[in-house]
Amino acid sequence: QVQLVESGGGLVQAGGSLQLSCAASGRPFSNYVMGWFRQAPGKEREFVTVINRDGGRTDYEESVKCRFTISRDNAKSTLYLQMNNLKPDDTAVYYCAAGTVGWINFPVRYWGQGTQVTVSS
Repeated sequence: QVQLVESGGGLVQAGGSLQLSCAASGRPFSNYVMGWFRQAPGKEREFVTVINRDGGRTDYEESVKCRFTISRDNAKSTLYLQMNNLKPDDTAVYYCAAGTVGWINFPVRYWGQGTQVTVSS
């Protein structure tokens, strides 16, 4: 089992920045491909970004490219999401996710509880 706990969400004005963190515990963090998903009100949960086990490869959903940066610190068992130039459309609950296979929109084995990000116009 892996436990994932997100933090760092909040309310920000359009154009602002937030950094989300996801602290992992349980099985070795470096065993997992990690990512972030989000779910906006009335919409299905969607893939945002993914990072490989050693942090050397990343990928992003088109609308967040050049604005969001995913990173990980395996020594601290922590995943990060730096979000810049936030837009109202980025408003959603953001979920940390861990998997063992796949890449874009990978099948998730473990989910965090989510953290709310609200961007005001």
